[in-house]
Amino acid sequence: MTLDRRTLMAGGAFGALMTLIGCNSRAEATSGGNFRVSLSDAQWRARLTPAEYRVLRGHGTERPHSSPLDNEHRSGVFVCAGCANRLFSSRTKFDSGTGWPSFYRPIDSGAIGTSTDRTLGMTRTEVHCADCGGHLGHVFRDGPRPTGLRYCMNGVAMDFRPAGS
Repeated sequence: MTLDRRTLMAGGAFGALMTLIGCNSRAEATSGGNFRVSLSDAQWRARLTPAEYRVLRGHGTERPHSSPLDNEHRSGVFVCAGCANRLFSSRTKFDSGTGWPSFYRPIDSGAIGTSTDRTLGMTRTEVHCADCGGHLGHVFRDGPRPTGLRYCMNGVAMDFRPAGS
């Protein structure tokens, strides 16, 4: 099978369009939805650091091994940096070797939400805060027992609350 320049250009344009559509539908799934905490863009920018805003509101990803939360081993709870919603217990945290804080289960079934992320030519399951819609990371099916899931979270999207505080 031979491909001419026109076919290649059309395929590239289609791929770019699909990436944009995936990006837009992902953003719509977590911004302006029916969330308990709903702020304007200006209010989010005032509340969050630039790094937090880039990840939570802009669906960014922090560099691997850049978050101190990846090495957080105390007993406690990880909460959303945008709204303080309780997300993950330290009891479910494990070292995935990926450079991002990883958990095998959320603190409860209503703590997070998910949506399909089709950016970068991949299909992944995005994880967002159920209370504010902030982007937290992605969930994969290569985690440990008992769930077999790996919630790979951006540390900058969370704060840690030690037990007893």
